[in-house]
Amino acid sequence: MEKEKPFRVLAVNPGSTSTKLAVFDNETAIAERSIHHDRGKIKSADGLMGQHVVHKETVMTALAEMEVDPSTLDAVVGRGGLIQPIDSGTYRINDRMLHDLEETAEQHASSLSGIIAADIASDLGIPSFVVDPVVVDELDQNAKLTGFPGIERRSVFHALNQKAVARKVAKKLGMPYENGRFIVAHMGGGITIGAHRYGRVIDVNDAMSGEGPFTPERAGTIPTVPLIKLCFSGAYTEEELIRKVQRSSGMTGYLGTNDLQKCERLIKEGDEYATLVLESMAYQVSKEIGAMAAVLEGRVDAIILTGGLARSVRFTGCIKQRVSLIAPIEVFPGEGEMLALAQGALRVLRGEEEAKEY
Repeated sequence: MEKEKPFRVLAVNPGSTSTKLAVFDNETAIAERSIHHDRGKIKSADGLMGQHVVHKETVMTALAEMEVDPSTLDAVVGRGGLIQPIDSGTYRINDRMLHDLEETAEQHASSLSGIIAADIASDLGIPSFVVDPVVVDELDQNAKLTGFPGIERRSVFHALNQKAVARKVAKKLGMPYENGRFIVAHMGGGITIGAHRYGRVIDVNDAMSGEGPFTPERAGTIPTVPLIKLCFSGAYTEEELIRKVQRSSGMTGYLGTNDLQKCERLIKEGDEYATLVLESMAYQVSKEIGAMAAVLEGRVDAIILTGGLARSVRFTGCIKQRVSLIAPIEVFPGEGEMLALAQGALRVLRGEEEAKEY
């Protein structure tokens, strides 16, 4: 019997100064590249939206260099961005989504991924998708009230990777993801910790808005009154203070670096303050995991540690020491987002699920 031809999918994931891309034949990556852009070229572009041209050119040049013929692609998939809150799933990119992506592209570079994917796919006459963008909202109503009328908690998190690793662990345990109860901690420049109950993330911290543990770059949850006083102190403009809590706080604020490996080198050299910072960050992650265990009523099939920080045995060890009594712990270092993107598109191409409409 002739072997069935694999589906070929291009996954694109742009950042503020780089573009990741990968070409998959089914689940096998046949070409991958992470390209850092010249900062001058990025800055000279007409805003973040103008940068999508730079990113697209980068992708097409890379495909040529990797000897991948664009005409062999069956679909293009992007991470998606700050669109309206949606359910989890694979979404076909339509005009309404493109409009919303363009409106939010100035806020976060991930919004460029859908625009780039649609642009390339349109040229080739093939479908384009986004998969589990950061705005997946499956929060329980109890999770949304803040106690301050007029401000409601929102769902903005690493949905793509959290869902992907939860599916892996569910398969390992011999159950559908939709039958499991998991706590997933995605730990990178931002840290989000979600309570997954029967296929839905019913609670998760909004790291972009400043909730949860402090991270290598972000402040996390801050006592409210001192922060209000700082806002009115005249020491910072609004833009400066937002940048400070999102980009130059956490480990960066304490140690002057967002590199956990450098922090660990300082610890090996006997730096007690670096030890305190690393252990405090792990302590706060553990507290959030404990909170999500309460959300799941103490019934947890597995705790999953993932993201770049999960590569650190010291860091994950500090967390395991505090939460291992709650449930078995699985560690998946790194992000695996490119494969997760491809898998979302493949489920639609294979007819395993229907693409959702935005």
